[in-house]
Amino acid sequence: MIIEKYCHTEYASYGDFCYNFNLNVPGNFNFAYDVMDGFASLRPDARALVWCNDKGDSRSFTFGDMKRLSDRCSVFLSSAGIKKGDFVLLMLRSRYEYWITMLALHKIGAVAVPATHQLTGKDIVYRVRAAEISTIITVDDNAILDVVDNAQKELIGILKRKITVGAPRGDWLDYWQGMDNDGAFSRPAGAEATNNDDLLLVYFTSGTTGMPKMVAQTHTYPLGHIVTAKFWHNLDENDLIYSHADTGWAKCSWGKMYGQWLCGAAVCAYDYETRFIPTDLLRVIEQNRVTVFCAPPTVFRFFIKEDLSQYDLSSLRHCCIAGEPLNAEVYNKWLEMTGLELREGFGQSETCVMIGTFLWLDPRPGSTGRPAPHFGINLVDEDGSPVEPGEEGEICIDISKGIPAGVFIGYYKDEQLTNECMRAGWYRTGDMAWRDEDGYYWFIGRSDDVIKSSGYRIGPFEVESALLEHPAVLESAITAVPDEERGQIVKATVVLARGYEASEALVKELQNHVKKTTAPYKYPRIIEFADELPRTISGKIRRRQIRDADSGVGTTPDV
Repeated sequence: MIIEKYCHTEYASYGDFCYNFNLNVPGNFNFAYDVMDGFASLRPDARALVWCNDKGDSRSFTFGDMKRLSDRCSVFLSSAGIKKGDFVLLMLRSRYEYWITMLALHKIGAVAVPATHQLTGKDIVYRVRAAEISTIITVDDNAILDVVDNAQKELIGILKRKITVGAPRGDWLDYWQGMDNDGAFSRPAGAEATNNDDLLLVYFTSGTTGMPKMVAQTHTYPLGHIVTAKFWHNLDENDLIYSHADTGWAKCSWGKMYGQWLCGAAVCAYDYETRFIPTDLLRVIEQNRVTVFCAPPTVFRFFIKEDLSQYDLSSLRHCCIAGEPLNAEVYNKWLEMTGLELREGFGQSETCVMIGTFLWLDPRPGSTGRPAPHFGINLVDEDGSPVEPGEEGEICIDISKGIPAGVFIGYYKDEQLTNECMRAGWYRTGDMAWRDEDGYYWFIGRSDDVIKSSGYRIGPFEVESALLEHPAVLESAITAVPDEERGQIVKATVVLARGYEASEALVKELQNHVKKTTAPYKYPRIIEFADELPRTISGKIRRRQIRDADSGVGTTPDV
């Protein structure tokens, strides 16, 4: 197996895993050549990508197909003028061209900038200017093409070419016409070859605070996802994994490309134009016989409200959850309905899975698990000193001996911000947690989301979890509201489940429920009902938007 080149994969226990795991990072590693082309040579007919959309179309690609198509795409993009070091923005939704193009950009040495297709003109202008993006590749949606065309008027001299995977117009290049070549593309050598320190991709964070930052990952980044896919997703060469993530999210790299293909597994991609429909996704799992499924808590919350007996989910053998903390109620209901545990993982756009309920660990609902071995994870206080079990601390990665593979090298073009989070030998994530006596980590929240009320520190997750145990609550977001007497008080913004209506009586019922479920001082003194929660384009709840609306402060645009 190719994965064995980079690490040992068999361990007797979590302790064995932590003590003996070692990641071998070769010089001049290039995922497209060393992994994908390697599998194309060893297992050319094995499936690599299983694709479908909401119109009933489907296609399957082998590792041999991915090599041939990525070579042809490399020829096309190179002939169009894209070269090593160029930045290329991808707005391809979950079209199969995304995976082909990513591999081609890796082969050329260009820098991929994945983005959601929901970007506005303002979003595009900001990104192109910030990263000096020379090329945009997008789907054949006239509305999106119009947005890009209008944005280009403000980007004269920066945005040099536009490519669409459908019918072109005007000065747009035709992706598939360009792909009509002999695919004669050889691995670059000399100055044109990639090395481990070259940029592989840049993700714009989703903008929960301030303007989006540019997360810079190098060519060693994919190797960090071996832990993600092998020891959290539990993948092997016979698996088909579906990970619910738009290609514009870093979660796509987590769950739909690097680690999964390093394991030799196949990736399932579902491309839909409208909003997420739970029943449609259940059919995708059923029809494609998905074996491993990973999604944020929101998806499972919707799933457990459905009649799962109407779907054949017998192919599923392993489920993971990430994106936001897992509520015990969701865990227990999913287990009851399917017999499958949910294994939580924690990480960021800046990292791979840092903490997880790995193979040897028993899940503890509400805990994100235990640390991955090669990051040197610890909880530290404001002074950078490790805290004791039971004490609150900031989740940090040890970078005193260098930045581990899978961790970003900094915020591109922002040395000040990089230095603020990478200091005194730590990468400080900004996420707060506590650790129990058995080494399990329990997420509290972002440092700026923790509520300080009458001397108490209240994490939003614990109150959200309590509310979610009530049948009337589909989702909730906990935020702080300024209060003269207490400093801050707890507010809950609640989305109701089907069959429930907002009322003063329900407010009292929910408040009493929280008082009985958790410490009484944590109950929400304010409850507001909403049709939906504000989210970033990556799907995370924008608590800051709720806080700003309550205080009358303008919210930072989600660009």
